This record gives sequence, structure tokens and C-alpha cells, in this order.
Amino acid sequence: MLADQDRIFTNLYGTESFSLDAARSRGDWDNTKDIIAKGPDWIIEEMKKSGLRGRGGAGFPTGMKWSFMPKESPDGRPSYLVINADESEPGTCKDRDILRNDPHKLIEGALIASFAMRAHRCYIYVRGEFFNEASNLNKAIKEAYDAGLLGKNACGSGWDFDLVLHRGAGAYICGEETALIESLEGNKGQPRNKPPFPAMAGLYSCPTTVNNVETIAVVPTILRRGGAWFAGIGPNDKNTGTKLFCISGHVNQPCNVEEAMGIPMKELIEKHCGGVRGGWDNLLCVIPGGSSTPLLTKEACDTVLMDFDSLKALGTGLGTAGLIVMDKSTDVIESIARLAHFYKHESCGQCTPCREGTGWLWRIMTRMVKGDATIEEIDTLQELTKEIEGHTICALGDAAAWPIQCLIKNFRPVLEQRINDYRRKAAA
Repeated sequence: MLADQDRIFTNLYGTESFSLDAARSRGDWDNTKDIIAKGPDWIIEEMKKSGLRGRGGAGFPTGMKWSFMPKESPDGRPSYLVINADESEPGTCKDRDILRNDPHKLIEGALIASFAMRAHRCYIYVRGEFFNEASNLNKAIKEAYDAGLLGKNACGSGWDFDLVLHRGAGAYICGEETALIESLEGNKGQPRNKPPFPAMAGLYSCPTTVNNVETIAVVPTILRRGGAWFAGIGPNDKNTGTKLFCISGHVNQPCNVEEAMGIPMKELIEKHCGGVRGGWDNLLCVIPGGSSTPLLTKEACDTVLMDFDSLKALGTGLGTAGLIVMDKSTDVIESIARLAHFYKHESCGQCTPCREGTGWLWRIMTRMVKGDATIEEIDTLQELTKEIEGHTICALGDAAAWPIQCLIKNFRPVLEQRINDYRRKAAA
């Protein structure tokens, strides 16, 4: 359980204004100049001590990622920070609340993180549908410029820094870091082959780091309170700090909430969401980290901790920490078929296994919903997911395959029953 004094996002629900004055009253922009004065190396080391891992899904250690950026450019190329606010994973809505209600945390974090990576310019790539969020963020950026917190000699630190808001067109694939960079450059949003990695050749072929909104927004608080403070929250040194969780679906009170990493899933749902609709025993399964993470059955949900390693050990992942709760009234086959349609629709079409395979998955799953299939096709479906998984440039192919693989693993009898029922009706 997270103590109130350890909460970072104190205006997550918008109970106060998002303005600069209100943000300062909550502790933002406090002695930012002093933090910058300690230098890039101190900032990066403190981030490493904190144990912060990326909050966008991959969970890569943030301090280590920043350290990959070159300290000096031998050919004079600039460095860039790009903040990924293209929050488009189904079941996930944490970053938009930061943009809407606490944007100055993100702006201050962008300044400090960019300084640590020797970047004089940062781009925030916002999902096209986020109109109100982009509007609030634009207003907050203007306030920061007017107050001298951004621009020439930002915060009086001697560091020149510009922050640019870029609105995307609403493509799920642009949540992938290299597709996002392609879109920023004015190209079609399609992932790049790696290597080269963005830290060597990213935006405009310059050294670039791409971080999630939540990752950057927690940076100022970590540096004020110390990396050791953040590392002291959570079950172990690989899963530290606070985390924003989004809980939706069949709970009595869907919500976003900041909690300690490693909180038991059952406690998270019962404490903050009023429990599962119809009681915990009515739980069927939970998708724990946004739609691309494999689901967990009730038996696993009884004891699992909400952190990177605990969920990985069960064959799934923390992802974005967007929990989708399904009770026993759920047609789990139809739910997974709906996700199959989403990934088919959002595939950029660059890789043949994904472009063709996601369509096949959706068409087979559509028949599985009715039961208009054969028992043998369940194995065909499983084989098809294996032909897609791991054979694409980015992880969208994996994201399309994993929910179906987990459906077959945990609910094969339900699939077989649906097919047998359809056959009996057709024969009658």
C-alpha cells in the first residue's frame, strides 16, 4: 500500500487547476535550476539508483537508456528527446490524465531529462484524438515559456531548451518508437529495422531517446527526493517505485490510481475499484497490462503481484499496467476476436506475416465466435500465431498473437464446446 506522502501525481483526478501557479503550489518547478546545476552525470546516476524502468510497456531501465546517448557528437549532430504520448493501447488511459491534469510535471521532466542527455530540443508526440489533453498541454507549455522556465536560459540554468508539441493522426503503430520517429519526420508511420537504434540514429538520423509520458513525468520528484527514496518503494530492486494503474471492465468502480509497484492484483482491484462485479469468485480472467499482454485466469489473479517480474514469470507482462477485468458473463472468445480485429486494422502492412497473418487470425476468430469451425482449426490457429510471433520488425505481430495463444492455452475446452454446439445445431 502506497503512503499518501509518497504519491507523485497529486492532481491525477483534476481536483485542482493544471495551471503553473497551481502546479508550483503542489511542488513542481521547485529548485529545478539546482537540479540542473548538479550536471548530466549526477542526474543519470541518480536515475540508475532509483531503479526506474520505462512505464510505456517495455520496462527498460531508464537511467541505463539515457546513458546510451553520446556525451559529445563528433560530427556536430544535435541530440533529441522524444516523449511518446501516443497512448493507444486498448485498456490504457494513464498518460492522458497526466497531460490533462498534471502537464507541468511532464514539462519539467522533459527539461531535466533533455539536459541529462545533452538535448536542446524535445518533441512530445500526442495522439491525434487527445484534443483536450493537447490543448491543456499547449497552455502549460506557453505558461512555462512566459515564465522563463523554457526557452533561452531555461529556469536560469544556462541551458537553452525548446519544447515542441506534435499531434499525430491517431495510428496505433505510432506508439512504437521508430514508427513515431518516422511520423515526426513527416513520413508514413512504419517501424524501422534496428540496428541502428535511436540512440545512434533516431530523429533526423541524430541521437534520440524515446520515453513514455509517465516515465518522464516522475523524474523531477525522483531527483528532489532522491533515487534511494524511489528505490525503497516496491518489492525488490528490479521493481521499484510508484506506478499508475488503469483498471477497467467488470469492476464496480473503474479508475486510474497510483500505487506501489508490486501490489497484489486482488488488493488493487478490491481496494480501489470496489471489487469485481458480483464478487471476486465471479472473476473469469484479467488482461493485466493492456490488450497486447496475455490474459491471466482467476487462479493466477488470486496471488499475482503487479510488477514486471512477477507477471513475466506467469507468461504475461506488466505492459502499460492497464488491467481489463472480465467476469463470468464475458464471452471470452468474442473478446479476443475483437482484439484480433483491432490488430488487423492497426497493422501498418510493412511485414508480410503481420499484414496477412492478422487478417487470417481475425477471420478464423470470427468463425470461432459462432463455432463455425473444426476442432482441428484450433491447432491451425495456434500454428498461425507462431508463424507471426517473432517474425516482424516491431512487436505488433506478437501483440496480435499472444492473446489468441493464451485463449487456446486457458480456454481450449470453451472453444471446443462452442464448435460442438454449433455442429449439433446445424445437424438438428
